[in-house]
Amino acid sequence: MDQISRVDPEIAQLIAAETKRQGAVLRMIPSENYASPAVLAATGSVLANKYSEGYPFARYYQGQPYIDKVEALAISRAKDLFGAEYANVQPYSGSPANMAVYFAVLQPGDKVMGMDLAAGGHLTHGSKVSFSGRFYQVAQYGLNRETGLLDYDRMREIAKEYQPKLIFAGASSYPRAIDFAIMGEVAREVGAYLVTDISHISGLCLSGDHPHPLPHADLVTTTTHKMLRGPRGGLILCRKDLGPSIDKAVFPGLQGGPHNNTTAAIAVALKEAATPEFADYCHQVVKNAGALAQGLLERGFKLVTGGTDNHLVLIDCQPLDCSGKDLAGALEKAGIVANANKIPFDPRPAQDPSGVRLGTPALTTRGMQEEDMVEIAEFIGQVARGWQDQAVLDKVFGAVGELCRRYPL
Repeated sequence: MDQISRVDPEIAQLIAAETKRQGAVLRMIPSENYASPAVLAATGSVLANKYSEGYPFARYYQGQPYIDKVEALAISRAKDLFGAEYANVQPYSGSPANMAVYFAVLQPGDKVMGMDLAAGGHLTHGSKVSFSGRFYQVAQYGLNRETGLLDYDRMREIAKEYQPKLIFAGASSYPRAIDFAIMGEVAREVGAYLVTDISHISGLCLSGDHPHPLPHADLVTTTTHKMLRGPRGGLILCRKDLGPSIDKAVFPGLQGGPHNNTTAAIAVALKEAATPEFADYCHQVVKNAGALAQGLLERGFKLVTGGTDNHLVLIDCQPLDCSGKDLAGALEKAGIVANANKIPFDPRPAQDPSGVRLGTPALTTRGMQEEDMVEIAEFIGQVARGWQDQAVLDKVFGAVGELCRRYPL
């Protein structure tokens, strides 16, 4: 920071302000976390100075002896950690990783199946506003209207009728476990590739708190900055025979030189994720989400699916006198940062949906436990009841500050 302050005090002030903000609020967006000091240091290292088109020991630029070793180490750690035959650590993030998978095994116009965005899926799993819905023919599966759970029987029917070449599994706002084994069966029945996007649950798959995608999936994608607590990057894991196609799709298909500093930070994060402490962390994430869900239910909230199996809960605001956007805005004023989110079969538009999505990964990184989640559920209840009352929001903001000071960042 001293270096930045001397060169660019405006940026230094903004970084300092953001650092203070991250420590002073409850960060409950499920896709956010805190990277370790070691990960941050690698991200800001001199490796950012080197350009390295190609792959380890087969580059198009000279001067790669240490870069090659860094990337080879990251690849080895990814394979060992996830039990994969092949790994590519170069995708700039999760969406580019998913795009590379499409480019590797499909042709434009091929048939794809993915979880509907409105049901909790991801943009890159076939949404019409994404490249995936523009360049490919997409059929989408969803949830049972009565239970809010994935409808595997209907998914199988759609697959048999539609005969896709690729099926995407995974979600961004689904609070229950996903049965990758059933989805693997369906994919094999119709001769499709199964791709599991575990960006939100990668850590839980490693710790045994969620079913592991392998060996059911042909390809696995994940971000590295959510549960893995790494830099903003992506991974693709796959069968060995698919590896060369994935490599060509990433480079030169989609990207130029990899971000070597990010690759090093991914390697650091993967080493951290291989420790018993990381498994304990993931166990606690799930315990905390369960405690948060129970605390909210006891305070009269309606939750999508009635609870959670993983790291997130989704509040249905329809019984309240505010929308998801209203509640998320009020929560932020009270020091609780969540995000407005569509709920299944939401009658409201995406810009002003009926849900609020809350997660526990970042809070757990700070050391918070079940009793703290009950306290936070009470904060959320107070905000929901008084979302238009600034005095209520100010009172909760003060209490949130006290809780954050108990768990310094």
